[in-house]
Amino acid sequence: MAATLSAVIQHWPDFIIIIVLLLFNAVVGFWQEHQASNAVEALKKQLALKAHVKRDGKWAEIDSAVLVPGDVIRLRLGEIIPADIKLYEGDYLSVDQSALTGESLPVNKKAGDIGYSGSVVKQGEMVALVVATGVNTFFGKTAKLVSTAKSISHFQKAVLTIGDYLIYISVGLAVVLVFAMLLRGADFLRLIQFALILIIAAIPVAMPAVLSVTMAIGAMVLARMKAIVTRLESIEEMAGMDILCSDKTGTLTQNKLTLGEPVLFQIKDSQELIAAGALASKAENQDAIDLAVIAGLKDSEILNNYTQLKFVPFDPIRKRTEAEIKEQGKDSSFRVTKGAPQVIIKICNLQGDLVSQINGKVDELAKQGYRTLGVAKTDSKGTWQFLGLLPLFDPPREDSAEMIKRAKEHGIKVKMVTGDNIAIAEQISSRLGLGTQIHMADEFFGGVSEKTAISDDMAVRVESADGFAQVFPQHKFKIVKALQRLGHIVGMTGDGVNDAPALKQANTGIAVSGATDAARAAAALVLTAPGLSVIIRAVEEARKIFERMSSYAIYRITETIRIMFFVTLAMVVFNFYPITAVMIILLALLNDLPIMTIAYDNTWLDPNPVRWDMRRVLTVATVLGLLGVVETFGLLVIVKLFFKLDNLQIQSVIYLKLAVAGHLTLLVARSKHSFLSRPYPAKVLLFAILGTQIVAAMIVGFGILVTPIPWSYIGYIWAYCIVWIFIEDWAKQQVYHHLKLSAKHHRRFLSRLKERIHPYGM
Repeated sequence: MAATLSAVIQHWPDFIIIIVLLLFNAVVGFWQEHQASNAVEALKKQLALKAHVKRDGKWAEIDSAVLVPGDVIRLRLGEIIPADIKLYEGDYLSVDQSALTGESLPVNKKAGDIGYSGSVVKQGEMVALVVATGVNTFFGKTAKLVSTAKSISHFQKAVLTIGDYLIYISVGLAVVLVFAMLLRGADFLRLIQFALILIIAAIPVAMPAVLSVTMAIGAMVLARMKAIVTRLESIEEMAGMDILCSDKTGTLTQNKLTLGEPVLFQIKDSQELIAAGALASKAENQDAIDLAVIAGLKDSEILNNYTQLKFVPFDPIRKRTEAEIKEQGKDSSFRVTKGAPQVIIKICNLQGDLVSQINGKVDELAKQGYRTLGVAKTDSKGTWQFLGLLPLFDPPREDSAEMIKRAKEHGIKVKMVTGDNIAIAEQISSRLGLGTQIHMADEFFGGVSEKTAISDDMAVRVESADGFAQVFPQHKFKIVKALQRLGHIVGMTGDGVNDAPALKQANTGIAVSGATDAARAAAALVLTAPGLSVIIRAVEEARKIFERMSSYAIYRITETIRIMFFVTLAMVVFNFYPITAVMIILLALLNDLPIMTIAYDNTWLDPNPVRWDMRRVLTVATVLGLLGVVETFGLLVIVKLFFKLDNLQIQSVIYLKLAVAGHLTLLVARSKHSFLSRPYPAKVLLFAILGTQIVAAMIVGFGILVTPIPWSYIGYIWAYCIVWIFIEDWAKQQVYHHLKLSAKHHRRFLSRLKERIHPYGM
């Protein structure tokens, strides 16, 4: 529209520069979107689903994308079926295909049945033949017919809020400007052209792209830290996380199980007990518990005397493994099982003193930090016999205590969530400094169904706990819901297929290293290395990314307010154009160049969780913007009263002042503290700012597209802007201080209100 009007009134220099601006914005937008999409694609490749395929007689792990019809694959608990398949070997498979068929319960499948791509294996293990892949699968054909709705994230809401704020200001001031100048007899077409160019330059159409690129580049940094973001918006949620519910095994502990001294009951030899446990294991599954039990055998060759006819792997519901075994030279077979002691006690139908002895031993070992497995075997009549207990010890990671301390320093409360019994949980929790208020999950959720609403009282009790023991996957979901009810941004770790609902519900669902495909698909963050340190480093980086986005938002709002209010005020008061349409376009071009480098800037790490606070962003930006108006209008008055310059030279002075002060304001906006304090700007940002300042000075010094002014005046303008940057910086710090005090009083009020509502706490 502006370009068309320029052509109509035959302002060809304006027309050419507007076209250049549009092309530049298009190129910058394309480059930023291309950069963001490349980053996202690189992350997706790291999250590609894997499949266990048998080719050339050997089992191997490959990307699911390269499967072809005719491949033989093995399916296990927690895996997402990578293609349409036909089952042909194994006992059974329990499959959740609700996302495809709408069936609310898992479907049991056996040899000869068809399984659909995208379904999740809930129980069992089978071998299958691939019959269709990609768009030829049931899921692929359905995907062509449906589109999914997406909820608006906090990031999108923030962008819309800022955009609306700037549009209202820009359009409102433009309307005031047009009416005021028309009453004074201004040329209508020229005025409309100027107003349109002013609005185009003031409204940050590139803001979503700049913020997306900032997050995409940050996501690549996180990936190098072994933390892969599955969607860019989750970075914002990670930066605001204030409670982390962490698994014990593999995250707080080393997940390197060692076998302790076996406890014998209905068996006389320790090695026989370990052998029974080893027969109920499967080495090729690479399960940590199975490998620890097998490693406890003095002579693993003894296993060669037995053939494993059937094997049912561990799952979170049954909490045990089971195998049917045939000994060489014998016709009959027997079954062995290992798993949670309470489960093994139940299938053996034990009662009385023996149960008390077993539970007493389990509690005794738990206080020493051991988790225990019960082992049972069927006799000649097929009756289960409880053989004994296998103690397993998983020591805390060396960095866990330090990382928990660091998390507290960052305002994050870590709560341990474990399936182990309460004695083990308390022992590990005390060693790591997590607190002693560990509770069994059933204390809170024993009588709560999936659809039952979480009460305020229950939520407060969950919030007060330091951790939870004997947790089932459904408990994790309820823990997240309870904490979110109180306004917390919750992180939840998980690895199993049944953890998926909790990971999806959490603000930041974290699939730990070695997680199942289903857990990875539901999570916002996927870890490729074990330990709490990966999560803490990811949170730190997320907060830095958030600060970069916040700095840019404040700067962009400030510039819009500065230019729009100043131009309107100057034209109403002095009845002349303080800058030309060409100058506005040059300002927009030069402002965009440093902004493209803000994603690489060094930034301050906030010690507390951060969220989009529109009141803070808009207040700081408005104060800085209005100060900029005073600063620029003051210079205009000085130049008009004391310098013998014509209007064209005055326009060049104002253009240079806006260019210099704009980029200096970026240095002010990038930190809550003094702009002279650490961390200093990244070299790429600093060089971009200095480079554009030199270009702006050369434009007015040599008279490129503008009227030239003396070089001495350029020096005066620089000195004037440098003085004002200290005034702006002082004002910014005062605003932040006031907002901090206001927030502190608000938190105290909410805390007192909460104490009145829930005076008992726990």
